Amino acid sequence: MSALEKQLQLGRLPPRPPGPAGGSGQALPKMRMGPGRKRDYSAVPWSQYFESMEDVVVESDSGKDTFRIYKSGSEGPVLLLLHGGGHSALSWAVFTSAIISRVQCRIVALDLRGHGETKVRNPEDLSAETMSKDVGSVVEAMYGDLAPPIMLIGHSMGGAIAVHTAASNLVPSLLGLCMIDVVEGTAMDALNSMQNFLRSRPKTFKSLENAIEWSVKSGQIRNLESARVSMVGQVKQCEGAASPGGPKTIVEGIIEEEEEEEEDENGESVNKRKKDDDTETKKDVAYTWRIELAKTETYWDGWFRGLSNLFLNCSVPKLLLLAGVDRLDKDLTIGQMQGKFQMQVLPQCGHAVHEDAPDKVAEAVATFLIRHRFTEPIGGFQCVFPAC
Repeated sequence: MSALEKQLQLGRLPPRPPGPAGGSGQALPKMRMGPGRKRDYSAVPWSQYFESMEDVVVESDSGKDTFRIYKSGSEGPVLLLLHGGGHSALSWAVFTSAIISRVQCRIVALDLRGHGETKVRNPEDLSAETMSKDVGSVVEAMYGDLAPPIMLIGHSMGGAIAVHTAASNLVPSLLGLCMIDVVEGTAMDALNSMQNFLRSRPKTFKSLENAIEWSVKSGQIRNLESARVSMVGQVKQCEGAASPGGPKTIVEGIIEEEEEEEEDENGESVNKRKKDDDTETKKDVAYTWRIELAKTETYWDGWFRGLSNLFLNCSVPKLLLLAGVDRLDKDLTIGQMQGKFQMQVLPQCGHAVHEDAPDKVAEAVATFLIRHRFTEPIGGFQCVFPAC
């Protein structure tokens, strides 16, 4: 889990990436985009990657909670996707397109409580017990007693919640389990530095485009394609506030690339006209994070403590995807040597492995599913079984 502590849990921003990525999810070297052109940091709607969106209502004696889900696919096992802390179901958008094109499967990407567009009565309760019960309740509300085979896949905090859900037998039709870039030992060591990292982030952004630009250029998400859809679920408009100008505000312009002037057929500057239009249409409404992760500190220990043994003791086939193995903890190292789970390292990724390299993660998951005969390949997908 080398990238976990480097980004979200070591109190410092990751190194600046070499450049954004295209659909392949691979980092590209920086290059000039041509006269008058610049990278597009505009937001992209979820509908370009998912087939449908629903709000699942979970009822109990004390009231109702509503969980936002995004879906794709109509056949095969369900891949229930759980995002990391501060992210949302939209972080799985590009991965969804990649996996659906490789194997028969159905995607359900869930906004966990306190995140994205999910609305619950107590969004501050982010305990592992509560969130894992949420996952079980959403599955029950969607499928009743006839749940299809389900594989839980979670990134970072979501990986921990997937393990807690599996360990508590809250998904009776569980088929498999996948953790992405989360290891107990590294996570526990890094918790003391989490607050430093959170303080180092900007508190507000001048616009949604500005937030997307920051996420790419800071290295939080190294794939521009994913950032354009994912950041929509991470930030929200400040309530009734114009853009503040404090030191922690990232404003448009400070990280803009050079633009060369272009003239239209009437001799008017295209760039100047576009900037004038932007001035008319943008009202300087600030954006801020949807969730204040610093206030969730009381739950961090519960997410990760004992996670390795819980993972190893789950009886279903297991997959661990990491950005690096430099700090793989003792329990998982022994378990991997004993063949208790399949592990694959995807280098040159940040902590958001499934966003930085969605095609590689899709290939790893698709190969895992085919290897265990959980589904069938489509579109001529040829899997290569890894050595570990």
